[in-house]
Amino acid sequence: EENGHQSKRLKSDADEEDAEDQNKKLPKRKIVLLMAYSGKGYHGMQRNVGSSQFKTIEDDLVSALVQSGCIPENHGEDMKKMSFQRCARTDKGVSAAGQIVSLKVRLIDDILEKINNHLPSHIRILGLKRVTGGFNSKNKCDARTYSYMLPTFAFAHKDSDVQEELYRLDRETLERVNKLLACYKGTHNFHNFTSQKGPRDPSAKRYIMEMYCGEPFVRENVEFAVIEVKGQSFMMHQIRKMIGLVIAIVKGYAAESIMERSWGEEKVDVPKAPGLGLVLEKVHFEKYNRRFGNDGLHEPLEWTEEEEKIAVFKEQYIYPTIINTERDEKSMAKWLNTLPIHDFNSSAVEMQTNNKNSK
Repeated sequence: EENGHQSKRLKSDADEEDAEDQNKKLPKRKIVLLMAYSGKGYHGMQRNVGSSQFKTIEDDLVSALVQSGCIPENHGEDMKKMSFQRCARTDKGVSAAGQIVSLKVRLIDDILEKINNHLPSHIRILGLKRVTGGFNSKNKCDARTYSYMLPTFAFAHKDSDVQEELYRLDRETLERVNKLLACYKGTHNFHNFTSQKGPRDPSAKRYIMEMYCGEPFVRENVEFAVIEVKGQSFMMHQIRKMIGLVIAIVKGYAAESIMERSWGEEKVDVPKAPGLGLVLEKVHFEKYNRRFGNDGLHEPLEWTEEEEKIAVFKEQYIYPTIINTERDEKSMAKWLNTLPIHDFNSSAVEMQTNNKNSK
């Protein structure tokens, strides 16, 4: 009996080694993976090789790719070897429903199932497509759509006495929010909406195609709304600051004229809304699809068949995380209390002069 067990164990070890040898013989192919994840507890998407103290989504992804046999171990340490590229670097705590990464892998059998088996349940690979050899998910992306889910009491006027659970957004306020969000459409200089760019940096100019707030809905007794924004590309913190400024105006802390001022050269104090509600919804590859989507070799990078899986993942992992964290940690309510500290009237030059005079 003992010998029987022994030989079974040796056989299964041998099978695993055979599978590994088979994998090594497989040619590597350029693919894209459609990813969804809940970003809570992670320091963003992008991996910082050599820094294990801040866990990122890519740390878990690379580990699953190695364990499933899609990539050799040394590719995990040097991601250039597998031509890895993410479409968007999501910030700390930000989730995604339609992130895309491009990379070279061995196309093993049941590849998606095997990768997902090595991932935590709040990170899923929902789809895979073959792409051209030179494809780079960041460079080939024409536009990105993000959503931002927030409790509607964020739009209540600062002088009104608001009970958060009882607050409901009225039609007039929603229309005003949408009028302000629509001002962002077109090309503007967003240097005030990120910490990394000066006013004359050409890369601070960004093109916004669409931005609006949808109809409110109630979850766990609190009313929420979702703002959607589609743009060519976004800088660090840009969307959170765009939303933060609109909230400051609607609440009565800042005048509407601050928007025009913020696109000018002077430094304007723009508040940054919490990261919790931000979700990368989808990424767009219109030019690539026109050129290669129907060439008979490649599929267009559209994910209609995966839409249901995306919706289920959002309902299961993304929305509950935002709603429960908001309820338990009150990130929006706490942030709203910081708005009076901002100086929305002075320019940076005036602020410095005032500080000198007061000294």
